[in-house]
Amino acid sequence: MSNAHAVIVGASHAAAQLSVGLRQSGWEGGISVVGSEAIPPYHRPPLSKDYLGGDKHADELLIRPAAFYQQQDINLVLGTRVTALDRANKEIELHDGARIPYTKLALTTGAAVRKLPLTGSDLDGVLYLRELSDVDRIRGYLGAGKSAVIIGGGYIGLETAASLRKQGMNVTVLEAQPRVLQRVTAPEVSAFYSRVHREEGVNIMTEAQVQAISGEGRVQGVTLSDGTHIDADLVIIGVGVIPATELAETAGLEVDNGIVVDEYARTSDHDIVAAGDCTNHYSAIYDRRLRLESVQNATDQAKLAAGTLCGKLEAYNALPWFWSDQYDLKLQIAGLSQGFDRVVMRGDSESGRSFAAFYFSGERLLAVDAVNRPKEFMSVRRALTQGQSADPEVLADDSADIKQAFST
Repeated sequence: MSNAHAVIVGASHAAAQLSVGLRQSGWEGGISVVGSEAIPPYHRPPLSKDYLGGDKHADELLIRPAAFYQQQDINLVLGTRVTALDRANKEIELHDGARIPYTKLALTTGAAVRKLPLTGSDLDGVLYLRELSDVDRIRGYLGAGKSAVIIGGGYIGLETAASLRKQGMNVTVLEAQPRVLQRVTAPEVSAFYSRVHREEGVNIMTEAQVQAISGEGRVQGVTLSDGTHIDADLVIIGVGVIPATELAETAGLEVDNGIVVDEYARTSDHDIVAAGDCTNHYSAIYDRRLRLESVQNATDQAKLAAGTLCGKLEAYNALPWFWSDQYDLKLQIAGLSQGFDRVVMRGDSESGRSFAAFYFSGERLLAVDAVNRPKEFMSVRRALTQGQSADPEVLADDSADIKQAFST
């Protein structure tokens, strides 16, 4: 197989792991990673935090230095866009017409920001935050005393709000739903984050419908449907992402809220695997198909996909987990809370800054949101991986040893 060539499309977290995983799994042929950004694969979570705040340089975000890929004989083809997959001839086509042949192909194309078709969205100073270059542009509008409006009260919006407040900016978060984080957390957790952000000086407005963004050439403000006007030197739109599936779709691969893969990360064409935010996979833990937007999933799935390309089949069944850093808060999430009908609280979420929210469906433990509670996070992560549930009364008792809550 030394003359074989594995091509990885998308220089993402998944790509970094998959390329290395191929070598670790015994792939002796060529490996090429093709990415649209001019920088090797890098950590994305710090973009809205340390990098936006100026605490980290671009080189410090790299998952591995460029020299590492050279040492592993991994060819980085950066700053170029793949426009088509030719499955019949086993080639990919680049935007300049060049073609790269492959023996095996991996799609790690990630996700793209969801755009809002608002009047004024093309004004100078209206930006999205997904890539390193996005943050570089945002930095040009920062400054103590300036005003920023963030459209979207999800994790990316709140993380960005925290970073801008640390730099002395006036920040308003506009959320269309009745509460922030409504899609992903319980009302108690939403209330906690609203309280903390307001304590830190952020103006949070819920049920806020944006009508237009105004300005003469450059953004000057945002107008809501009720006529409210908010001054703004900068507007950041963070209303979620959509999986980057266009290449797969036009190539005839099965796509349904992501590129559909089996338990071995194979697409409907078994010479093509996919991993990360762009994929839709089956989870035996939750007995349903999932599309996850997380570094953990991208890394774990990519490692497995690399083995698949080398003929080492192992079923994917990793527990989803996530995190979010805002101010002095470290939120760690184990499991998926969708479908919960009860929340058990441990600790004080109404006045303190440390608690855990346990999500149940009937008697089944689904997930935990743990704020500055690493022990609770690790305990639930372990329990869910092992198929255990928990005693809600012990979980709710903050004086009790958390280990006593889990059945054997």
